[in-house]
Amino acid sequence: MQFPESWLREFCNPPLSTQELADTLTMAGLEVEETRPAAPPFSGIVVGEIKQAEPHPNADRLRVCQVDAGGPQPLTIVCGAPNARVGIRVPCALVGAELPPGEDGKPFHIKVGKLRGVQSHGMLCSARELKLSDDHGGLLELSADAPIGQDIREHLGLNDTLFTLKLTPNLGHALSVYGVARELAALTGAPLKTPQFPKTATAIDEHLAVRVEATDLCGRFSGRIVRHINPRAQTPQWMVDRLARCGQRSVSPLVDISNYVMFELGRPTHIFDLDKIEGGLTVRWGRAGETLKLLNGNTVTVDEQVGVIADRHGLESLAGIMGGDATAVSDDTRHIFIEAAFWWPDAIAGRSRRFNFATDAGHRFERGVDPDLTLQHIERITALVLDICGTPDTCCGPIDDQQPNMPAPAPVVLRVARAAKVIGMALTQAQCVDALTRLGLAPTEHDGVISVTPPSYRFDLRIEEDLIEEVARIIGYQKLPADAPLGRITPRLRAESERSRYAARRELAALGYQETVNFSFVEERWEHELAGNDAPIRLLNPIASQMSVMRSSLLGSLMQALKFNLDRKAARVRIFEVGRVYRRDASVRDTDATVQGYAQPVHIAALAYGAAAPLQWGERERLVDFFDIKGDVQALLAPLQPTFEAAEHPAMHPGRCARVLLQGRAIGHVGELHPRWRQSWNLPHAPMLFELDFDAVLKRPVPAFTSVARLQHVERDIAIVVAESVTHQQIMKAVQGTSDLLRSCVLFDVFRPQTTGSSAGIAVGEKSVALRLTLESGNTTLTDVDIDTAVRQVLQALAQHTGARLR
Repeated sequence: MQFPESWLREFCNPPLSTQELADTLTMAGLEVEETRPAAPPFSGIVVGEIKQAEPHPNADRLRVCQVDAGGPQPLTIVCGAPNARVGIRVPCALVGAELPPGEDGKPFHIKVGKLRGVQSHGMLCSARELKLSDDHGGLLELSADAPIGQDIREHLGLNDTLFTLKLTPNLGHALSVYGVARELAALTGAPLKTPQFPKTATAIDEHLAVRVEATDLCGRFSGRIVRHINPRAQTPQWMVDRLARCGQRSVSPLVDISNYVMFELGRPTHIFDLDKIEGGLTVRWGRAGETLKLLNGNTVTVDEQVGVIADRHGLESLAGIMGGDATAVSDDTRHIFIEAAFWWPDAIAGRSRRFNFATDAGHRFERGVDPDLTLQHIERITALVLDICGTPDTCCGPIDDQQPNMPAPAPVVLRVARAAKVIGMALTQAQCVDALTRLGLAPTEHDGVISVTPPSYRFDLRIEEDLIEEVARIIGYQKLPADAPLGRITPRLRAESERSRYAARRELAALGYQETVNFSFVEERWEHELAGNDAPIRLLNPIASQMSVMRSSLLGSLMQALKFNLDRKAARVRIFEVGRVYRRDASVRDTDATVQGYAQPVHIAALAYGAAAPLQWGERERLVDFFDIKGDVQALLAPLQPTFEAAEHPAMHPGRCARVLLQGRAIGHVGELHPRWRQSWNLPHAPMLFELDFDAVLKRPVPAFTSVARLQHVERDIAIVVAESVTHQQIMKAVQGTSDLLRSCVLFDVFRPQTTGSSAGIAVGEKSVALRLTLESGNTTLTDVDIDTAVRQVLQALAQHTGARLR
């Protein structure tokens, strides 16, 4: 909200400088976002009157003017403005005057000059030359009674400062100059000038029929008929200037009056052309399909959630937001109906945004406007209409006032001890009472308890904390003690058997992955296709239609990031994400960190696409495959050794997907994207993915000391023949624990015959697997007997569990 400092000081004028005034408001929660002068710096410019205006002897478009600038002799000034004529009073820059800086940032100094052979002792100025507006059509014409010789800054009130306030939604009562002045009086103790609203004499007994059907929309509706006005009257310059300094351009006298009262007192009103209203007004909710052409030229379609004012012909106004074009005042208007109403904030909030525009009226009504002063504000508008647009025949009717559903504020109780605890400083009951009294809240005292019934203009006072905030504002946030808070500190030490989350991130980054951060809101289709979740958690108010559910898997977010990069010609993509997923789980109970019925575990997921390695000379380029991503999972979980077993996952290829187990517990899946989803996402190649429980990834064994072996180990290679269906995991499981001497078993070769018949003792449906066994004894040197015994035990175990035979 923007307004001039001079207008504010008419209501409350504390002995503070402009900067002190701004600081006082800011520290009280009314943030002054900007202060700037009403006019740029210039000096030496006074009011002058043109006494003579003769054509220039050597130029057709110039005039030689004799100007009375309040000096002993008239000044000869050459001027080229088309409106330079005898009798007008205009800004006159004297010799030595300094005009506002130009584009180069330097001020322009007026000197005695010669134009086409005629000396000019000064300059007559336009509004654009003074940078008061962009109007450069001619000289800035002043009022006929402007004192000759008076400094133009003083005459136009240019030594003023414009305040721009950034108000939070709870400060709707301060959305007017008087509202800010009321706050300023409470903060500084300076007297507040309360505006008076004398009643206007009524000369006619006319009423406009108004029916309020929707009392949950309109709590009070007041109006008055005024006849025989002059809509073509000129808006006074003082009102035009004040509106301009509030950021509002002048439109017409009736519209200007309505806007002026809104900025002055905070109440948006509307003035109807009485002759255009058919059969009275009805205040109701809209009906589906009804349309209305607004004052801004837009035509909108309303429904049952939008309040309207209608007559017999159709809709005439969006209630509390904007008037309609059909009943707008114009230069031909002769009779008007002045309306002032109280619209319930919940009935106005968000309505204008549905139509992609915002208005000052809607901004105020959705925060709450005083319902008790509709009559007084109509009297204020009536007085201005009579002063500006009145004629000898102008007459006013009585004010009609309907109050079908006035708000009834509930008392709010403040406990002094509670206030002291929340604010963090010692408070007495007297201090609290004084602060609330200065705000005009009329507190009632009890022992340690203060009760307040909020005034009609305070819609933000509903709970005890609201009153505590008011006490803190008036006492002054700058007076709060700067003591550090005292409390028991319990360090959250990470267990030695758990690594930090950043260590896991760094591990994946070292493997060539880049971290992504995505929304937890995802497209519902992803949940069905990639997570197999038919009942995702829906958002009540999604920020976009394609972000309507909470994710139960990170894979959809990674797929979207992959598609984004591929669309920008990225050939090789390695990305991962650490984030929460959200699932329904009836076993979860309410705690400080959980919500009943919903599990929110942290997962880690990664995606690899494109070449297995960056372009290089050392090896041929190939696409990343299942074993690459599996190796990354093993590196991430090291030194723990995960196991893998064939499994299925909605997002992954049925034959190229494995369940990841750690110490016998399933912690996630790894595999290739399902061909169906590869096709639907239009991907040239299938990406490899994994998703794991992040808590399991963070586990690590506690290091334990083991002495270095003093004796040399022994290696033996064996080749066995097994059925094609036997997996690597089955072989490793069979070998494990067969001998006390066995330290490791590594598969290093797989052979399958190229012909359809048997080859080298290998039948169809069989394969040869080569294993390297590492044997070691911690205290003795191994003999051939020890080695042969250990190898025989391994072969027996393989034969028993996998049907293997020595090749």
